[in-house]
Amino acid sequence: MNKIVLFVFAICVSPIFHSFSQVNVITNVHVLTMEDENILEDHAIVVKDGGIENILPMNQASSIEGAVMIDGGGAYVYPGLAEFHSHIPVAQNGNTQLQEEAMWLYLANGVLRVRGMIGHASHLPLKERIENGEIDGPRLFLSGPSFSGSSVSSPEQAAQMVRDEKAAGYDHLKLHPGLEMDEFLAISKKAQELNIPFGGHVSLDVGLEASLKGGYKSIEHMDGYVEALIPDYSKVLDPKQAGPFTMLLVKEADLSKLPELVKMTLDTEAWIAPTLTLFDRYFGYKPAEEYRNIPEMKYMSAEQVQNWINAKKPYEEAGVLTKENVQPYLNFRNMLFMTLHEAGVPILMTSDSPQVFNVPGFSIHHEIELMSEAGMSNYEILKTGSVNPAKYFNQEDEWGVLKKGASADFVLVKGNPLEDLETLKEPIMVVMKGEMYDKEALEKQLEKIELNHKR
Repeated sequence: MNKIVLFVFAICVSPIFHSFSQVNVITNVHVLTMEDENILEDHAIVVKDGGIENILPMNQASSIEGAVMIDGGGAYVYPGLAEFHSHIPVAQNGNTQLQEEAMWLYLANGVLRVRGMIGHASHLPLKERIENGEIDGPRLFLSGPSFSGSSVSSPEQAAQMVRDEKAAGYDHLKLHPGLEMDEFLAISKKAQELNIPFGGHVSLDVGLEASLKGGYKSIEHMDGYVEALIPDYSKVLDPKQAGPFTMLLVKEADLSKLPELVKMTLDTEAWIAPTLTLFDRYFGYKPAEEYRNIPEMKYMSAEQVQNWINAKKPYEEAGVLTKENVQPYLNFRNMLFMTLHEAGVPILMTSDSPQVFNVPGFSIHHEIELMSEAGMSNYEILKTGSVNPAKYFNQEDEWGVLKKGASADFVLVKGNPLEDLETLKEPIMVVMKGEMYDKEALEKQLEKIELNHKR
């Protein structure tokens, strides 16, 4: 019987080997299936044709004839993470370098599922190339070009946009601010007729209640909740008084209205995409310049990093991002996040990457830290990046869990993530649709990306 030891591969290519038409058995691992909080200790995962054929106790694994045995060395295995609010790069004049780099940045961080939330036509062939095995990457779920005050001119044109994006093959619709109520209602009606989910920001002229009752599947950034709690809505409509995302009015929020909003969120079965790290970094009080040379910025071009600095500095120069303004807002967002979660509103793992100081893959670990600091348990955090994203697209049991018949998408790490979330930052191996990438292979890809953007 062939045997490979996980930690000492002689040859590292990408992937290590193609698993189709052969049976690979990853032995000596502890499996967190995400069906519950139990760990299956000393088990083996049987992988064939891109799927999980079985998960067996170690004493049954040796009976599989002709299989390639891969020693997991006592690693812990979980279904991997999600980035369900991504801004996938656009291919420029057919150049897909930045797109492919982003896919590797996700894989290298154990991010195996990505929902794109600003669509572009170049994303569709990217998804097709990944699905066909031409290039490596996570599973993509794509929103089309966004619906906003700039892209929508009438209810009729908005409805046609919905038809066009559905016909083009997008999985989701993204709504941005600036929509009028009649335009939103046209989008909502046509999207529900065509059975394509939609969500995004909450337009000020639409409001949270109409967005929820109109069929928003996901509320991005927990948008609209602060605004719905401000007694004097005229202040919300004034950017100078409200500040970014109504930050400057948060102390005026009437929390007695919050239980009603939470109930409405539950009743309409909406999901929450919190993007805590976006607000911590983009709208936090840490100066923009301090992010320029943090380790993961080496995977971004100098131009991109400078653009991010330029995006934050006007708020700093205007005196908006002081600790006095920012800390109460971040505290409020943590409270809102946990109130929704504890009430049973489903949460999606989202960091908004690549976006201001959020590098693909790496930013998910910042999001995890912030979810933990807010009070969410390790198991519930892992659910937001595994079970929940699959349920969002009605694909539960197909991925996001480790069980017989599910796709072979999972990550091996040294420690138990239920006890230590830091272990998620250092994947030993990533398995994507049965293809296996060890640590050295992933690090080689990161090195290539760093060289592409060497300062």
